[in-house]
Amino acid sequence: MRPKKTRWIKCSPLERIFKPQTKLNNPGSVILTLDEFEAVRLLDYEGLSQIAVAKQMHVHRSTVSRIISSARKKIARALVEINTLKIEGGCCKVIKGR
Repeated sequence: MRPKKTRWIKCSPLERIFKPQTKLNNPGSVILTLDEFEAVRLLDYEGLSQIAVAKQMHVHRSTVSRIISSARKKIARALVEINTLKIEGGCCKVIKGR
């Protein structure tokens, strides 16, 4: 497999762990990478197009499509299965002020 291209992100999350309030002893956890978080933020929260997101993250539009698909599945799994959602990792570089 070829190495992933560095994805550029502007926003690093202030909170990195979202844990459900439940009496379950050990809810599972789902890892959402920083580039997945950024794609969700830009597409779903900011309302940008995949092309605009691709330009901001310095990747191809089809890469954004794969990133957002993976992110949405992970978020849905965390919600449905009452899992902890952790935001960490990924092949990213944070852009300071632009």
